[in-house]
Amino acid sequence: MAVETRTSAFQTAQRRFDAAADVIGLSDDARAGLREVKRELTVHFPVRMDGGSVHVFTGWRVQHNISRGPAKGGIRYHPNVDLDLVKAMAMLMTWKCAAVGLPYGGAKGAVACDPSKLSLGELEHLTRRYATEISILIGPEKDIPAPDMGTNPQIMAWIMDTVSMHSGHSVTASVTGKPVDVGGSEGRNEAPGRGATYLTLEALKYLHVEEETPTVAIQGVGQVGRSAARLLTEAGLRVVAVSDSRGAVYNAKGLDLAALEEHRQVRGGVSGFKKAENLSNEELLELPVTVLVPAAVQDQITGENAGRIRARLITEGANAAVAPEADPILHDRGVFVIPDIIANAGGVIVSYFEWVQDLQAFFWEEEEINTKLHHVITRAFYEILHTSVNKRIDMRLAAYALAVQRVANATTVRGIYP
Repeated sequence: MAVETRTSAFQTAQRRFDAAADVIGLSDDARAGLREVKRELTVHFPVRMDGGSVHVFTGWRVQHNISRGPAKGGIRYHPNVDLDLVKAMAMLMTWKCAAVGLPYGGAKGAVACDPSKLSLGELEHLTRRYATEISILIGPEKDIPAPDMGTNPQIMAWIMDTVSMHSGHSVTASVTGKPVDVGGSEGRNEAPGRGATYLTLEALKYLHVEEETPTVAIQGVGQVGRSAARLLTEAGLRVVAVSDSRGAVYNAKGLDLAALEEHRQVRGGVSGFKKAENLSNEELLELPVTVLVPAAVQDQITGENAGRIRARLITEGANAAVAPEADPILHDRGVFVIPDIIANAGGVIVSYFEWVQDLQAFFWEEEEINTKLHHVITRAFYEILHTSVNKRIDMRLAAYALAVQRVANATTVRGIYP
């Protein structure tokens, strides 16, 4: 009996890298180094729980490549994380930073835990002990963590304070995504959704969309989805559908986002909203809209449903929302995809701004940050678009090819030590 083997997250990341390396004709020597991570740290650490017992947690910090600058990447708290996934996310961060031209390498961290089942005190104790365990790797000039799934600005503040206590002075640039009170940046919370909005508007211009009011369906009402819905509405688009993990709602005439948010806060979800009809998440993906923003979890558009997608443009707000086997199907059908590597890069771009502001102890107003974000992310979009058109490849492969070339150039010119 044949045993089914599932491709790991890191193997998928390597496969995307290999495809980009083929496009740019990367040498075998250059490939060998970039296919693997530079460092992987696994830590097992005890935390005293509120009841007095001690629980040992497992965490990781992985650095993929630091040829272009210090490592950058979020920290995830989730019960279903492992080293393989953290390695894949670290590699993705290398390409994401390079694709948008930031002077960073890629890293990622995680702790296998369910933060919803921890008290605030337990969460703080876990965070401070984890930060201490990975402190041999992190720092403003070495590796700068940020929030990810299951973590938030408060957790970043605890990490910054822990690093500062060990250093004997405040080290605000040691993490990004902090509260503004301790060196965080204006505009950071909305940055992923704002970046996705800027790119959606640029892509609609490029595609010469003629609809007077383009329609939008958004899967996921997390940080990216909520801010993108509001900002796209302000830009003149009509958001007709949104969803959460329990279901979706749809109104062809447009959703009243303020009323929907009030309903969500009271009911705990979007389902049952009186001014819309209920749908499943699967049905939302296949609606006849101009723009589809999958901003929930990975593998939502697959080889199975890609042929039924009716949107003209997909802005991939969540990492890996479009599975690898769906890309060629969408490309052949003329669906334009803004891939995750750039679509949700607004967060790391404004994290870079936060780091720069912390280092110089001089802070910018939100308007200036949004202007700089628009400049950086739209410049990256047109560089990737130029590569896509010239090489006759889809936008994801173009983004990876451009990023891999930049990292390979930096790695080559630095040489091999000693």
